[in-house]
Amino acid sequence: MAILMHTTKRKILIPEKVSPDGLALLKDQFDVDEKKGLSPEELQNIIGDYDALIVRSETKVTADLLSTAKKMKVVARAGVGVDNVDVQSATSHGIIVVNSPSGNINAAAEHTIALLMAVARNVGDASQSIKAGKWERSRLVGVEAKGKTLAIVGLGKVGLTVARIANGLGMRLIAYDPYANPNLAAAASVTLRPSLAEMLKEADFLTLHTPLIASTKGMIGKAELATMKPTARILNVARGGMIDEDALVEALDAGTIAGAGIDVFTSEPPQQDSSASRLIAHPKVVATPHLGASTKEAQENVSIDVCEQVVSILSGELPRSAVNAPIVLPDEYRTLQPFISLVEKMGSLYTQHYSSVKLDSFRTTFDLIYEGKLATINTTKPLFAALVKGLLTPITSSDGLNINIVNAELLAKERGILINEQRSRENVDDKPYSSFITLRARASRSVSQQPRSRNTSPSAARTLQQAQDTDDQIIQGFVSGNKPFISRLDKFKGEFVPRGTLLICRNFDSVGKIGYVGNLLGQAGVNIKFMNVAPLDEELEERQNEQNGGGETGEGNKEALMILGVDKPVGEDVLKRLIAEEGVLEASVVNF
Repeated sequence: MAILMHTTKRKILIPEKVSPDGLALLKDQFDVDEKKGLSPEELQNIIGDYDALIVRSETKVTADLLSTAKKMKVVARAGVGVDNVDVQSATSHGIIVVNSPSGNINAAAEHTIALLMAVARNVGDASQSIKAGKWERSRLVGVEAKGKTLAIVGLGKVGLTVARIANGLGMRLIAYDPYANPNLAAAASVTLRPSLAEMLKEADFLTLHTPLIASTKGMIGKAELATMKPTARILNVARGGMIDEDALVEALDAGTIAGAGIDVFTSEPPQQDSSASRLIAHPKVVATPHLGASTKEAQENVSIDVCEQVVSILSGELPRSAVNAPIVLPDEYRTLQPFISLVEKMGSLYTQHYSSVKLDSFRTTFDLIYEGKLATINTTKPLFAALVKGLLTPITSSDGLNINIVNAELLAKERGILINEQRSRENVDDKPYSSFITLRARASRSVSQQPRSRNTSPSAARTLQQAQDTDDQIIQGFVSGNKPFISRLDKFKGEFVPRGTLLICRNFDSVGKIGYVGNLLGQAGVNIKFMNVAPLDEELEERQNEQNGGGETGEGNKEALMILGVDKPVGEDVLKRLIAEEGVLEASVVNF
């Protein structure tokens, strides 16, 4: 959801190295502080001053740190993984977490192939041997990659790039990935295997390219290593922790695994006498200090990528690689933007108006119905978030709560708010707008009424509408010329723009009411900027007439809604005097 822009410059903290080109993107618009080498305590002491944090892999973004980052809008990880960021805590605070999933793909893939060749040809051992003054050609005989089977766990972007390079080396390619695209696999000459166990038995080289999650942690352990060929070699340029390091050391010692090329470890840098340090020291292991993304090109790519996303987020736009928010296509977001404003204002209007006219009238079950062009949009998450923000901001603004697309669903759940999104493909071609939105607050959590079908009979539709209008609180709106309009509030229809301060009065439509309200506001020094009178919905008025025996409602007994735009807040004393007037039934003040 769009984040409001501020006139003062936002502040960005960068405790690790970011490329000059990435920094240049930020320094044009924001105050940027580069503070390398901060201790966790020093970072915690200053983080509250910043709107954005850009890190690599060394800085630990913990729940404790995020709890003090009251102004924080975005944490950007210049790289693929976000293992060093507490994403769940960031989500609960409404902080967007972004990464750069594609900036170092080629670097990681090339490093995998480099380790493959180094392990195959004993490059590490040979280098140490010759530097020690030895000439051990017979001991250091290696194997060729051509004709060997490369088994790939995880056929994402890095896995596929490795496969394409290995295919050029003449290797046979197999992979295990339950989420792999079969067409992309086939195009890369990769044969998919149905299980990890089946694939391990065939592998001459095994390479891992999956994230470190619960299901992948320790996925290559003692039992898995025991099923592999004694001539097999293992590669890991993804994440430490997916291989049981102690089990791998045992297999290398026993000769049941021929070698390994490892770039990532369970502890980085490795602690003395740890499983990682023992693995690194093994003579059959080629080890590198997490260099998978360490090329000039990759560092530049990921820096520019995350800096561009930080600029977008702090400018009120959505990121392209958010870890904890849905991805919205740019064209769709442009379509949604004016409706995001509309829905947020509808939510705010609901909370402020209904909470004012009746203290116990705020409901927690809502239908949000999209009609027209909006019904064809793939994702309406920004609209869902806008409604939650509109509903909650008037009653949580003092808490400093940051409500956006990241945490809207979580906050709604915590507060017992249920929102049912519905789509209706009703034709709005004859209307001055392309889309129409209805917010319906239901009295109970029974199954919501669906939007009326074209095949619904008039009598059935009338019965349905009567039932809904009797119990439900309704706000409707549309966008015209990128400006939001409210077209219905409760049982009254009349168009007005939700902006500034509004005084809303429900009254009997009788002579003198407008004059009385205007005079009272004048006495209080409140100027009226615009006014709109919304009559009772025609169908509702017709039903009221039927209930009165078929005759029309008498003059002075018809209800209307008076919406007045005023230039300053209306005091409680003025509201009390309004409501005390005969024929004024309700009055509320709404601020946008």
